[in-house]
Amino acid sequence: MTLTCFIRYQIDPFQRDAFDEYARNWGRIIPRCGGHLIGYFLPHEGTNDIAWGLVAFASLAAYESYRARLRTDDEARENFRFAQTRRFILREERTFTEVVEGTLGVAPVREAGAT
Repeated sequence: MTLTCFIRYQIDPFQRDAFDEYARNWGRIIPRCGGHLIGYFLPHEGTNDIAWGLVAFASLAAYESYRARLRTDDEARENFRFAQTRRFILREERTFTEVVEGTLGVAPVREAGAT
C-alpha cells in the first residue's frame, strides 16, 4: 500500500520567497532520503498563507526509515534550521492518506469535436 503524507503549512505570506527556497531544497533532500516527492505547492489565488507538500511512501515503516535518515542528513538539518531561524512556517500539520485505486494521475479525456 502506498501512503501519501500531506503536509499543510500555514506560512507567513510576506515570506513566500523563503518558503519557496525551503521547498526547493526538499526537492533534492527528500528523494535522497527515500521519499517519493510528489511536489510542494504555494498559494496562487485565494488564501495566501496555506502551502502544501506531498510525499509518498511504500508503507508507514518506509516513512519511519525516511524520518531517521532525515535526522542524520546535513542538508536536511540545515533546511530545518533555515525554517526555524526565518520563522516563515507558522503551523505545520501532517495527514497520511492512501490513494483510491484508479484515481491518481488520470489524464483528461478530450471532448468529441475538441481540437
